Amino acid sequence: MKRNERRRHSLIFKTTGLMILSFLVLLLISTASFAAQERGDPAAQVATELAERWGVRVESMRLTAANHMLDFRYTVLDAEKAAPLFVRKTHPKLLHTKSGARLAVHSGAKVGPMRNSNPPVKGKTYFIIFGNKGGLVKAGDRVDVVIGEFTTKGLVVEG
Repeated sequence: MKRNERRRHSLIFKTTGLMILSFLVLLLISTASFAAQERGDPAAQVATELAERWGVRVESMRLTAANHMLDFRYTVLDAEKAAPLFVRKTHPKLLHTKSGARLAVHSGAKVGPMRNSNPPVKGKTYFIIFGNKGGLVKAGDRVDVVIGEFTTKGLVVEG
């Protein structure tokens, strides 16, 4: 009986220890995130501004299709605020910081522009595919995305 009690107490201590450790890790992560915003971390400020004004969170800017295209991903946090990004008449542009080149949305012969122009849905992640003719934009380069009045600057292109 004592052996079973020791095992049970050991299990309780291990479980409690893991719970405390998990709590401390979460606390550390949330504190670091808050501290970044408080000390004026530019990336955190831009993310907050985009969420408040445009109702979106930028997820990524990645090279795709053997580096012939760029995949811009963003999640809608507020469908009403994000609506201007989905207007069909607005033509998104990608500005390559290093060369000053303007890249347009890729438009396939059968599928049309590779972006969504249906009404946005809160919580859904959307994409815009920009052409990268000649592989001008490389991994690590910085780019800006402009959609009407919406602008996000200094996105680092992932490989």
